[in-house]
Amino acid sequence: MSRRNTAERRPILSDPTYRSRLVTMLIQRLMQGGKRSVASRILYESLNRIADQTGEDPLRILEQAVRNSTPLVEVKARRAGGSVYQVPREVRPARGTALSLRWIIAAAKARSGRGMVPRLTQELVDASNRAGNAVRKREESHRQAEANRAFAHYRV
Repeated sequence: MSRRNTAERRPILSDPTYRSRLVTMLIQRLMQGGKRSVASRILYESLNRIADQTGEDPLRILEQAVRNSTPLVEVKARRAGGSVYQVPREVRPARGTALSLRWIIAAAKARSGRGMVPRLTQELVDASNRAGNAVRKREESHRQAEANRAFAHYRV
């Protein structure tokens, strides 16, 4: 990693079906081994199942799920005087969205069941209803930050 300058952010293009950048980001995080068509098939099928189950707009459910699992604060380790402190800090919006998508996919993979489509579908529906492991992870992150509020003066 170069210390000279920061990497330039690449623009994220919206996907052709839903015209959403969020869908593109989720496809990229789902993708394994460069198999974009497999990842997009899984996500589109999952969104179709969400539409069938809930009778609502699947894009709205996806956005609500990401919003409910996006952390506002996190803790970061900071070494000071031979001790390591967990310092709470605010999360930038881009990082919050990335963490949320990562947690949703990890929670879907950790679920029991056969096939990624039903697991991802259920995790997205649960997250939109403020349930599921991705939302629990967010709450845990907030609890950690609250517990370590005393170390906030060790800003990172």
